[in-house]
Order: sequence, then structure tokens, then C-alpha cells
Amino acid sequence: MSAEDILTKPQPPPDERIAYGADPNQFFEVRLPRTKPPHPVLLNIHGGFWRARYDLAHSGHICEALRSEGLATFNLEYRRVGNVGGGWPGTFEDIRAAYRFIQQAHSRFHLDLDTLVVMGHSAGGQLALCLVAHEPAIRRVISLAGVVDLKKALALHLSNDAVAEFLGGRPEAVPDHYREADPMKLSIPQAKQWLIHGSEDDIVPPEFSREYVREKDKAREEAVLAEIPRAGHFDLIDPAAEAFKKVKDEVQVAIF
Repeated sequence: MSAEDILTKPQPPPDERIAYGADPNQFFEVRLPRTKPPHPVLLNIHGGFWRARYDLAHSGHICEALRSEGLATFNLEYRRVGNVGGGWPGTFEDIRAAYRFIQQAHSRFHLDLDTLVVMGHSAGGQLALCLVAHEPAIRRVISLAGVVDLKKALALHLSNDAVAEFLGGRPEAVPDHYREADPMKLSIPQAKQWLIHGSEDDIVPPEFSREYVREKDKAREEAVLAEIPRAGHFDLIDPAAEAFKKVKDEVQVAIF
């Protein structure tokens, strides 16, 4: 499936939409498995280079597929660049608020929080890793083709300098933002980190995940790389793609 296909194909409807805040962009799409509770939990953070024109709809396909594997999936929407309050730090405040909502509402959905995994695709990979760095109770995180090195992304001008838009400037102008937001510089000692990337990704090059794992290994963090041959950027979130089999396997390992 092409990028246009995955971004525009109608998604399977969720069980319900739940607000975790007052802003129209602060909500989850919840899909619960048909298996006996308590349910393992996946908090999914969509990508789109943090911009308002990309919403959570294209992530509904992967969330539906993983619901079929027995996971309760929470597909997270949040304020993005172009929304009031979007960008750093508002976007990340939404991610933390959403996670805390799940903690507080777990009994309502019959969730097993001991199995919770946070997963993000592309820019969502940055947000997922950043969340785990700031929330020490989280033990598992998966980055799918993640923008995991913000200074490198800026140097390469990914998506027309989307990083500078998101963080409000270049590193010399807002150094605190880069220090707080860049997964490459954050410490994540408590969680196992899975970095999954397609070898043919021409949107976020696979070297991002390769270098991230090398650096985290030096820091004695538990980070592993699964690079999928011949896979592109959107293959990782397309249940019809061959690459998705590997993603599904890695999610199962992380959960079970």
C-alpha cells in the first residue's frame, strides 16, 4: 500500500471514542479484544511529523489488526503543530495526559497495566520514547521508523524542517526543548526498547534506528533493532504488507 493509500483508506470503526481532555484533539479511539479480560494494552501514537494535517485515521488499520491479536488498543489523538496549543510542549503534555488517563481508567476497560506497551510510528516514535523517558513506570516501548534523533532530522531537513516547527526553533534558540524532547539524548534505563525500521525507508532513513541502538548500547540501555529488508516507511503500519508480520511478531514478544 502506498503512502497515499494508507493515509486515505477508510479505517475500521473503533468501539468508542473517549476524551482524555477538553480540547477536540484530546481523545482516544478504543478497540477492545473479544478475549477474556484483563486485556494487554497497546497505547499507539500516530506520526505525521507532528503536523495538524495528519491525524490518527491512518493508524486505525494497525490498531484493528492488533486488536485481533488480543490487545486492547488505544489509538491516541493529540494537539499538533497548527492546532491551538500544539507543538512543544503542548503536544507532549497531551501524550502524558493520555497515558495517565489509561492508568486511572484501567478498571473501566479491564486492562492489565503490567503488560502495557507504548508504540509510535515516525514522529510518534519520538513521542513514544520521550514518554517512556519521562514516565519510569513504563517498561516496554516500540518505535516504528521513528524520528529518534531530532538534531539529525533537522540537519537532514526532514519534511521541510519539521523538527524546528515542532520545537519552536533551532537548537541554539531553544536548547531546553531539544534536551527534553530528543530520544537520542534522553535516559531510558528502565524500559526495553524495540526499534523497527524498513531498510528501504526514504522518509526516515534506517540509519536513525541503527545509530540510536548503537548509542543506547553504549549507555547500557536495553535497545534492540529489527530492520526489515525491502520495507518502506508505511509498510510497518500496513497490515496487508509483508513487513507487518515482523511488526506483529515483535509486538507479541513485547506484550507476552
